Amino acid sequence: MNTYDLVIIGAGPAGMTAAIYGARADLKVLMLDKLAPGGQIINTNEIQNYTGMGTINGAELAMQMFTHTQELNVEFDYGTVTKIENEEDIKKIYIEEDSEKIICTKAIIVATGTTPRRLNIPKEDQFVGNGISFCAICDGAYYRDKDVVVIGGGNSAVEESIYLAGMVKSLTIVTMFDLTADPIACDKLRALDNVTVYPYQDVLEFVGDRQLEGVHFKSTQTEEEKTVYCDGVFEYIGLSPVTAFVKDLGILNDYGYIEVNDKMETKVPGIYGAGDCITKNLRQVITACADGAIAAQEVSRYVK
Repeated sequence: MNTYDLVIIGAGPAGMTAAIYGARADLKVLMLDKLAPGGQIINTNEIQNYTGMGTINGAELAMQMFTHTQELNVEFDYGTVTKIENEEDIKKIYIEEDSEKIICTKAIIVATGTTPRRLNIPKEDQFVGNGISFCAICDGAYYRDKDVVVIGGGNSAVEESIYLAGMVKSLTIVTMFDLTADPIACDKLRALDNVTVYPYQDVLEFVGDRQLEGVHFKSTQTEEEKTVYCDGVFEYIGLSPVTAFVKDLGILNDYGYIEVNDKMETKVPGIYGAGDCITKNLRQVITACADGAIAAQEVSRYVK
C-alpha cells in the first residue's frame, strides 16, 4: 500500500504552509480538504494585516498560496476524513466518500480550522440558507439596498459589517457585549451613516413564517425587548473547531480544540495540529502560517 511521509488534513493557510515546508524538506506530502483550498479566508473580502501584502482579497491570497503548493508538486485531493487510526509508526486515514479508501502515512498534521457557531434559538434552523447567512462575501450582494442585521461584535462581525454597509440600505448590529474588534475598525463602522449598533443584547428568536422577517432581542441591562425587521441576517458569534474525527485519540481539550505544545505536537507521536483548530490565543492568517511551518519542520525531524 502506498504510504506518505506526511498527510495534511485541511488546506487553509496553516495546511498550505505546512505543505510548502514539507515539500521543501523532501517529504512525500498529500494535502486533503473537503472544500476548495483556502479555508475561512476565501470568505473574507479584505485582509489588511498579512505582512507584505498590504490589502488583499482573501480568495486571491488563498489562490496564491495554493499555486505555491502546486509549484512544489504537492499532491492535493478532496475528501472528508471520518477517522484516524494510530498503529505504531503508521497512521491510517479513513475517507467518508470512499469506504474502501484508506490513506497510510507516517505523520499527520491536522489543520481543519473552524466552522461558524450557531445561536441555537427558535427558527434559526428554518432560515439558515434562506435569510440567515455566515458569509457576507458570498451572499452580501443579494441584499443590496435592503435592510440587514449582523449578529456579533468581534473582528469578523465588524469587518464584514463595514463591507456590507457599502451596499445595503440599513445595517443593524446586535451584539451580546459591545464591539470588541480592533478600535480603528470599530470607529470606522460607527461613523457610517446607515449603521445602528445595539450592544449588550440577548437574541431571543428570529421572526417570520415562510421567510425571515426580523430579529427579536432583549437588553441584558434593562430587560427591554425589541424587534428589528430586516431582509437578511449574518451571524458572526464565534467559531467551533472541526475536530470530531480525532475525538477518540485523546488530543482534544474540553472545547474540542487540539492541544499541542510549542512544536505543534499532540500527545500522540506523529500527529500534529496547526492553525485555528488548536489551542492558542490569536487566530489570524499569519499565526496559522507560522503553526504550519513549525509543524512541518517537526514532522521532517520525526520522519527522518
